[in-house]
Amino acid sequence: MCGRYASARKRQDLLEEFRIDRDRVTADLEPDYNVAPTKPVYAVLTRSQREPGEDGGPEGGAGADGAGDVTRELRVVRWGLVPFWAKDPSIGSRMINARVETVDAKPAFRRAFAKRRCLLPADGFYEWLKVQDQGKVRKQPYYIHRADDGVLAFAGLYELWRDKSAPDDHPQAWLWTAVIITTRAEDEVGHIHERMPMVIDPARWDDWLDPANTETSHVHALLAPASASGLATYPVGTEVNYVKNNGPALIKPLAGNPAPLV
Repeated sequence: MCGRYASARKRQDLLEEFRIDRDRVTADLEPDYNVAPTKPVYAVLTRSQREPGEDGGPEGGAGADGAGDVTRELRVVRWGLVPFWAKDPSIGSRMINARVETVDAKPAFRRAFAKRRCLLPADGFYEWLKVQDQGKVRKQPYYIHRADDGVLAFAGLYELWRDKSAPDDHPQAWLWTAVIITTRAEDEVGHIHERMPMVIDPARWDDWLDPANTETSHVHALLAPASASGLATYPVGTEVNYVKNNGPALIKPLAGNPAPLV
């Protein structure tokens, strides 16, 4: 699974990196080296200017089928998908990951998989390895990032949930949330944890974000098995274990290399 990641790039850098046409961010997010479930995060997605969401709902209206004047947007969403049918948003804290093997079959994700796909920019992510420490077993955090320090684009899904207690024109009437798709980890990452976020290659960004691409087999073809080639891993301090801790010191390499549990 993916339970923590780092997202420290500036908004302007993301606008350029992902070739954003329409900036929907009203306030910049602070650099976050310890992104945890339910936190606000940046998301890249493609929608029609006429598609409801701010002024209406996720269904109906011109452009709701993904056709028309679609443009690429940068938005802030909450990590932890809340299905449109949920009675309250608390379910989102448990829906932070969706397994690629079953994402199109799960009721919470299958509609979003068909037409609400997004990219979640990240600098890197954390996984934990069981290690021996003075005769005891503990979990050692590792930071995983691109060796060239380039951006990682996690495959994600987003959804809109209507808070029926708020009037239609209330700014918080609609809650935007997202989930990260995970896949089997191989190579360097696989020895740390069996799962990792699915990373979409830049050459496939357009197809992944295209809301008109609703054929399940075509979408699945974009989710090629992940490879750890090009990724670098190293142990970091246990400060990342606590959500209250933040800052670039969290991704500083730890001196030495903890002995893995065999």
